[in-house]
Amino acid sequence: MISVLVLTPLVGALAVTALPRRSRAEQQRARHVALGASLAALGVAFAVAARFDLDAGGTQMLAEHRWIEPLGAWYAVGVDGIALLLVLLTAILTPVVILASYRDELPGRRSANSYVAYMLVLEALAFLVFCAQDAFLFYVAFEATLVPIYFLIGSYGGPGRRKAATTFLLYNLLGGLLMLAAVVGLYVVSSDAGEPSYRLADLAALPMGDGTERLLFAGFMAAFCIKAPLWPFHTWLPEAAASATPATSVLMVSVIDKVGTFGMIRWGLGLFPGAADWASPTIMALAVVSILYGALAAIGSSDLRRLVAYTSVSHFGFIILGIFAFTQTSMAGSALYMFNHGLSTAALFLVTGVMIARRGSAEIGDFGGVQKIAPVMSGVLLVAGLSSLSLPGLAPFVSEFLVLAGTFTVSVPLAAAATLGIVLAAVYVLVLYRRTMTGPLTEQARGVTELTPREIAALTPLVVVIIGLGLFPQPILDLVGPAVAVVVGGLP
Repeated sequence: MISVLVLTPLVGALAVTALPRRSRAEQQRARHVALGASLAALGVAFAVAARFDLDAGGTQMLAEHRWIEPLGAWYAVGVDGIALLLVLLTAILTPVVILASYRDELPGRRSANSYVAYMLVLEALAFLVFCAQDAFLFYVAFEATLVPIYFLIGSYGGPGRRKAATTFLLYNLLGGLLMLAAVVGLYVVSSDAGEPSYRLADLAALPMGDGTERLLFAGFMAAFCIKAPLWPFHTWLPEAAASATPATSVLMVSVIDKVGTFGMIRWGLGLFPGAADWASPTIMALAVVSILYGALAAIGSSDLRRLVAYTSVSHFGFIILGIFAFTQTSMAGSALYMFNHGLSTAALFLVTGVMIARRGSAEIGDFGGVQKIAPVMSGVLLVAGLSSLSLPGLAPFVSEFLVLAGTFTVSVPLAAAATLGIVLAAVYVLVLYRRTMTGPLTEQARGVTELTPREIAALTPLVVVIIGLGLFPQPILDLVGPAVAVVVGGLP
């Protein structure tokens, strides 16, 4: 079933690539096929979720086949509750962004066929990363995600796209090289213990000295901290988000950047619990810096896309803080936060992307009074913004509350400092809304028009789920609870 999930968008990408692309109508047909493939993948993801046994917990639907025998590498895939949650996030967001990108203006003579094909390939790789149960398979899929994002930014983004794509690639390749060194180290350790193996279950049982464990942990964490992104490894993100299309930004920040935080739980804590415990005070401190720095940078941003990117730096700080607080409450909050942040940030990127396309400018000062001529757009921005500041009744509130409640039991000073991030979030969201939507309609903003039915159709699922999970988050907590208990139970 997991293999079918991975293959479905890949088949869709091949089909889209094979379609003719000479005319606008033919390229629009490619978008229809890509949307159908992403909806098919969503159906398979729901089928996987329906087969998942909440009472059993643990990794389920495990499929294992020998891949590269001399290395001990396996094609091994399966899902626990946390992985399944992120698979569902990926499956939900991909058709949303494909639908939302139907009218994206592509530079030069770029083809929409390749544009949506890269999105489908990225979806398949995200599924594989979240489901991988073999460290070598995880590494290959982790690095492979860089390729479609590089082309989505560098070929289809706006001004400055080539520099942004290169910066993105260099930062993430550096992290990947450090993780590769750690992956080689795991081969050496497993070989010394007997037969080489990269399977998660085998690696978790390996005996390691403290020095070895800390070095290998550092290699993995370097890649995860860049991907997440944790301050001070975040600097590639605002530039990439400012140059990418809204659809690319959603897939990059809401889906692929979650590989960093997911990797911290699955591989960082799962394989190196002693080293994670040793490093946790430093990582928690950096997480708090990320929360405050990201919020302050968002307040000072005059560019809509950079503002949303900086809010994500702040939100990822909360997720990482909850992970390394090592309590079941905080880690459950972090798992839920990964899903909720993906929804709220996707809504923010997409609605601000529409605003920028209508106005022809990303400068916040070029808007004003838009709610008078586009009340639906204004309402969506308000809901997305309020969810970003974790307003009670919207999905991120419960996850942020759980992270802070769990962290308070570990470190009152760090939790108190992180709480200040909530106040700063209220500032950047309310200032953004006031400057763009309220007050008299400015002359510059008169060209902004209301959301189209297609754009409303793309954004409605996000708004519905944000409100629904804000009122009733228990199903998600029931899903991730057993997996979180296993991770926390394996820590010192």
